[in-house]
Amino acid sequence: MPQQEDTQMSFWSHLEALRWVLMRIVIVYFILVGICFAAMPHIFNSVILGPTSSDFILYRWLSGLGGDGTFFPDFSGEFKVDIINVKLASQFITHITTSFCLAFLLIFPYLVSEVWMFVRPALYDGEKRSVLALLFFGVPMFYLGCATGYFIVFPFTFRFLAQYQLSTDISNLISLNSYIDNFTMLIFVMGIVFELPFVTWILSRMGLVTASFLRQYRRHAVVVLLVLAAIITPTGDPFTLMVVFVPLFLLYELSIVLARSKTETDDEEETSLTTSA
Repeated sequence: MPQQEDTQMSFWSHLEALRWVLMRIVIVYFILVGICFAAMPHIFNSVILGPTSSDFILYRWLSGLGGDGTFFPDFSGEFKVDIINVKLASQFITHITTSFCLAFLLIFPYLVSEVWMFVRPALYDGEKRSVLALLFFGVPMFYLGCATGYFIVFPFTFRFLAQYQLSTDISNLISLNSYIDNFTMLIFVMGIVFELPFVTWILSRMGLVTASFLRQYRRHAVVVLLVLAAIITPTGDPFTLMVVFVPLFLLYELSIVLARSKTETDDEEETSLTTSA
């Protein structure tokens, strides 16, 4: 039977180890914050403000499709949105907050590795393999979700809302705070959404979700995901809707696979115990 490591460590030893883990994380985090703060003017112009002009990579690619708005969106026209600042300290505060947010994205793998090294001695061999495989899966999925939010979800949403007019007498002036709030929210939300298979795996381990349950409500999930995709990207054309819906649906199907894998493993273990008995 596999044995747990470091079983003789006292409560205070564990507390001391946790203290050093937190100290290392905080030190590395603030180093990254300083680096991001120094590089932020360049990052802000070339990356964060990228979706505000026609030079953005997604807009250039879609402009070559020659869409007229019926199925493919029309990106042939010139697009430029000027972001304005209406509060005296907003630019300085935004400089700081975006540095903290970007530093969190950069430190995320290191954060996960530190947590893994801390909990690893308390796990059995089978648990170590499962958790390690899950971490290798979960971290890339988080970054994939953030990339989807940056390259697809936010540009579509921003372009539609920036050009939407309730009345021709109303001019859209996008403030810096409004832009950054929506930018960070959509990107982090998509990063979290892409952790759906990760959450499903945990729930299946707890016995709260099964593959049969997810398959039974697949049609209901499709409707919910379509509504969610329509809310995220309210552009009205089918292409944009499907661009957001398809990844969400694939995440749901992946969740079924992970839940089924857990169920099959339990069935095999139960069969093995019954046979041996």
